[in-house]
Amino acid sequence: MRIENAVASEVLERILSSYGFTMQKELAEKLEISSSNVGGWLLRGQVPGTVIVRCALDTGADVTWLVTGKFANSNIEIGKSTLRGKALYERIQAAGGKPVLRRMLDAYGFRTQKELGDFLDISTATISTWVRREYFPGDAVVACALDTGVSLLWLATGQGNPGNLNLTPKEITSVTLPRWSISTGDLIKVGSWVCDPSLVSEPSECVGIVDKNETSWIVDFSNYNLGNGKYLLNVDGVYDVYVTSRIPGNKIKVSIEVIEFECDAGAIICSGKVLKTIASE
Repeated sequence: MRIENAVASEVLERILSSYGFTMQKELAEKLEISSSNVGGWLLRGQVPGTVIVRCALDTGADVTWLVTGKFANSNIEIGKSTLRGKALYERIQAAGGKPVLRRMLDAYGFRTQKELGDFLDISTATISTWVRREYFPGDAVVACALDTGVSLLWLATGQGNPGNLNLTPKEITSVTLPRWSISTGDLIKVGSWVCDPSLVSEPSECVGIVDKNETSWIVDFSNYNLGNGKYLLNVDGVYDVYVTSRIPGNKIKVSIEVIEFECDAGAIICSGKVLKTIASE
């Protein structure tokens, strides 16, 4: 169910009930906004997604119930939040932009902004604006939580485990890989990535995903045997992904973009073999 299809008055009543309030004025004071703003939601026929997210994380209310009136236990991870009230709201507002977009793409299993835009019927220009302005797209976050069943806490703030709590073990259709990022030559652990099992032919604790700029690589960190192919290498302490080929004399030809060089195979450190390349449009 899309959030815009929900009945605003009913959503508002469930939010009031979750907080234990009986009056819109109490909610306005809690959110530190004017009572007229709350009334405006009813006039427009839609409660802001950011308010729904805050209520779910603040009170423990199930996000599916808040929007639809039905329970799905889709955000059970909310109980692990270390923040409450205003501090939590500020954390949510500050979690916008690229980080929340990345988690949404991971939750849906999409690779590009275009796929997400097509699915939600949102223009790529709008999604790019989220990133540029570091905007938190509350409505889209709620829709994503309802669609995928991932933890709302994780989706909104990055805390906790993404999970997929609407599925039984036999029905699980995703795998979670450790995520790394190459930044100024360093390889930094940045969390996890949920993806379709088809992207990983042989799931293993040694397989992870590495990001750099707009490109990602699924890497087998247990494969250190340099050959012909694409590898994650440590060259003089600097990490990057290179195309390599063996040449006579136990030497390796290494290339990346417009740079190409030859060296002894023992002069570089192989950190893993690239299994798949995922490039944004």
